[in-house]
Amino acid sequence: MNSQLHQRLFRQSLLAALMALGALLPGCATAPGGAGGMTSMSSAKSPAVQKLVNEAGALAPLARSTLSRRFLAAAESLPSISPRTVFQDPQSREYFSPAAAAALPEARRVKLLQTELDEFRYYYSKYGSPLAYMRVLDLAAENGINDVARKRVMDFGYGSIGQLRLLASLGAHVTGIDTDSYLDALYSESRDQGSIALAGNMLPLGGGDITLVSGSYPKDVAIAARVGQGYDLIISKNTLKHGYLKPARKVEKRLLVDLGVSDEIFLKTLLNAMNPGGKFIIYNLYPRPAGPNEAYRPWADGRSPFSRQQYEKAGWRVLAFDNPDHDRAREIGRALRWERNDKGELIDDLDSNLFASYTILEKPLR
Repeated sequence: MNSQLHQRLFRQSLLAALMALGALLPGCATAPGGAGGMTSMSSAKSPAVQKLVNEAGALAPLARSTLSRRFLAAAESLPSISPRTVFQDPQSREYFSPAAAAALPEARRVKLLQTELDEFRYYYSKYGSPLAYMRVLDLAAENGINDVARKRVMDFGYGSIGQLRLLASLGAHVTGIDTDSYLDALYSESRDQGSIALAGNMLPLGGGDITLVSGSYPKDVAIAARVGQGYDLIISKNTLKHGYLKPARKVEKRLLVDLGVSDEIFLKTLLNAMNPGGKFIIYNLYPRPAGPNEAYRPWADGRSPFSRQQYEKAGWRVLAFDNPDHDRAREIGRALRWERNDKGELIDDLDSNLFASYTILEKPLR
């Protein structure tokens, strides 16, 4: 296909998606600005937000559901974020917000290293574009969740606030859970949680919101109480990996995920937190596994950490188990230019070094 035809088809596909979206989302959209309040969607975007908008355009032809198209279109409504200051203990590697750092004993406080994190870090964190969640949402739509408005969504091991803001802007009540102190320090301002403005005035009533929970769930009773119940969708992307929970070789503890409870308790707790008919989607991206003479990489074992029998014994209905999703992941990776560096130079071969799999569970209606 020549480049002009490819560009024309891309523009037609994107225009069709936006026209369909316009029919679903009446009214003209506004987005929260920085310190200046509200700005229109047509106004100039900050660099990080503009990059996300551009990525959403590149991903739009790959979206297979109305839900994922709405999710991508909501990037237009993301607010600009001013730089954040965080502090790190060089010995423990723990991060602190300015308020948390100020509360430390002076002997420890003076040893902290101060770091400025810009808007790119706010939206991309350490893990890349939050728009890669579009694939998870397509899977949710394929399994009966066509809309997240007024639904409760949990992201276990959320890693970045970007996808949480996008989901909340579609009317979802979103809870992000993580143990990484980096996230707790970065997302420490009051506007990072609570009500989120709706994208495109998409709902006449109500709105979405974000709750961030930092701690061990469900081991910590107080954390479990704050997370609560009544969820319609639970997502875990790149966290619940076999290599992280049950590594094949001995590795540093900091590279692993410690649930703090048995597999049975974990799976049963999530089941109890879910509404009947709700879905639990585990989606993992991973590189080529290490060879026998290479250093072991736990993140490269993206299989489900729990067996089909464990899910079923806990009460889940298994809709998909370790289904491969390599081709779709590579399409998304190429749209987001994962195989190239900032200079546009080819640095990786996604066909040989990017893989994906997913497991989808449902809480039975009875």
